[in-house]
Amino acid sequence: MAQQDPPSIPYWHVFTDAEGISRQRQSRVDGFVMNAISAGASAQWIGQRVQGGMTVLFTVLPPGWQGDWHENPAPQWIVPLSGSWGVETMDGDRVEMGPGMVSFGGDQATTEHNGKRGHRSWTVGDQPAVLMLVQFGPEVPPPPIPELAG
Repeated sequence: MAQQDPPSIPYWHVFTDAEGISRQRQSRVDGFVMNAISAGASAQWIGQRVQGGMTVLFTVLPPGWQGDWHENPAPQWIVPLSGSWGVETMDGDRVEMGPGMVSFGGDQATTEHNGKRGHRSWTVGDQPAVLMLVQFGPEVPPPPIPELAG
């Protein structure tokens, strides 16, 4: 197998800035190494393991669903399995995501501004949005907050 450059996986990171405003920025999962995942397995790109108290759950947002402003209940990866959904943060950024896209919800501890706190989300299109959530417990460090441009 020819040597390849390690992959880099894009995701949307929803976070709280120093003023308590939720924002979202494109970020990347990096740090992959070529290794076998278990004895006898062929080498593949493997990312950093995150261990500790985590909860995995599935949720289905029905067609036409619109959520109110809220914070993510815990730091969590949000993985769309089918359908599409959108997220608006307090700074006014709106992102729509579907299968193949990933979001990290880390907007805990926002400060209410103009009746907004955290983010709001909705179903895009006429199909339900099926999402898998991987919520972090307090002992699991979330990814670093993306740097804000100038």
